[in-house]
Amino acid sequence: MAQVLEFKLPDLGEGLTEAEIVRWLVEVGDVVAIDQPVVEVETAKAMVEVPCPYGGVVTARFGEEGSELPVGAPLLTVAVGATDASSSGSDGAAAEEPSGGSGNVLVGYGTGAPAARRRRIRPERVRANAAPATVPASAPAPVPAAASALAPAPVPAGDVNGQANGQVNGRQGPVAVVSPLVRRLARQHDIDLRRLTGSGPDGLILRVDVDSAIRHAGEATEAETRPAAEPVAAEAPTVHGGAAAPAAERIPLRGVRGAVADKLSRSRSEIPDATCWVDADATELMAARATMNAASGPSGGPKVSVLALLARICTAALARYPELNSTVDTAAREIVRLPGVHLGFAAQTERGLVVPVVRDAHTRNAESIGAEIARLTELARTGKLSPAQLTGGTFTLNNYGVFGVDGSTPIINHPEAAMLGVGRIMPKPWVHNGELAVRQVVQLSLTFDHRVCDGGTAGGFLRYVADCVEQPAVLLRTL
Repeated sequence: MAQVLEFKLPDLGEGLTEAEIVRWLVEVGDVVAIDQPVVEVETAKAMVEVPCPYGGVVTARFGEEGSELPVGAPLLTVAVGATDASSSGSDGAAAEEPSGGSGNVLVGYGTGAPAARRRRIRPERVRANAAPATVPASAPAPVPAAASALAPAPVPAGDVNGQANGQVNGRQGPVAVVSPLVRRLARQHDIDLRRLTGSGPDGLILRVDVDSAIRHAGEATEAETRPAAEPVAAEAPTVHGGAAAPAAERIPLRGVRGAVADKLSRSRSEIPDATCWVDADATELMAARATMNAASGPSGGPKVSVLALLARICTAALARYPELNSTVDTAAREIVRLPGVHLGFAAQTERGLVVPVVRDAHTRNAESIGAEIARLTELARTGKLSPAQLTGGTFTLNNYGVFGVDGSTPIINHPEAAMLGVGRIMPKPWVHNGELAVRQVVQLSLTFDHRVCDGGTAGGFLRYVADCVEQPAVLLRTL
């Protein structure tokens, strides 16, 4: 006897309350195994594959690709026991644990042991090799995969925004809404979904349709409350030749872009920041790096990057000026100096700006820091960073020189207290040993929280960093 179980979007941790569906990995009618990834979602911090704790036949999916779902909203339903035992990954595991599943869907990012991606199996193939299972009449029956994208989700009777029967846009039938988020948005703004015509396939009502109805309702309310003597604009603006002006493009602030916007806005509103900067002769640092990499030989391990050397200089500077490795507890009105350095570094990806964190950077040498930066950068480029790898930083290093610019005034990565910015290293005229020479020059800028220290401390930190850049041997005193 099959049992239909509902799998809801789990709590993804780190204070996240919603996620956007990027890509479905299964279709209605597919057979899934316990802990098999079924959907790829994007949170404000990372791209995550969500595994299903049940094994069986997928009977319904909730939410389209590109839609947002709140934590706790249904993702899909699975008919457990509708397939043979071999498809569950263990002898009858799906049938023996219908209510608990694997128990491996953690708060965070999936299961304890990621299962290998399994090939989709159609119900027809299962029925050819095993006796058909009996599904209760009350359970949703599996439907062909081709119809899954167009089939509206079942809704409770009597719900104005999900009515099962009655007139819908002048015709009988169910309201064509798949996304729970769309229904919730309509309820919040008193939009009757029965009066909307969807712009999706076969009249499917999408979020854009509800947003349009909300805007029209607002414009109608404004027109009703405007004084009668005031003229009401009824025509769209025109340009030369009578053609309508193109509408402005609206880009939702969500996912990584929305998280960055929120964090930067909070930083600017809460932190009284100040910036100081200095030019430094990096010729000796570049020569020291070349010597290190030459000494390692052609097969002596990974090369040491300039960013790794600057990161090691930062950890040495923070040991001398711990005020800048701190945060401010505004509720308690206290400065909290942190015991270890978790060094964040800004990385630009196709999904936007992210800041991976090198844990315990104060315990690592330049080679170890460089290897960890390379590993995290590759994860960032492929969108595989977990939320844990993007949080918990205590100080950030921002190398904007890769964009070919010399200087910047960085915005502090809240709730940290400082960020060091590094411009491009390029040949410039420089006075060296009393003579004009061409040297490799870099501009360093430090933005700091003026609540944790005064300009003397910030200037001392930046000057020490510049001294190490100009004379790498200065670091030997602290090693």
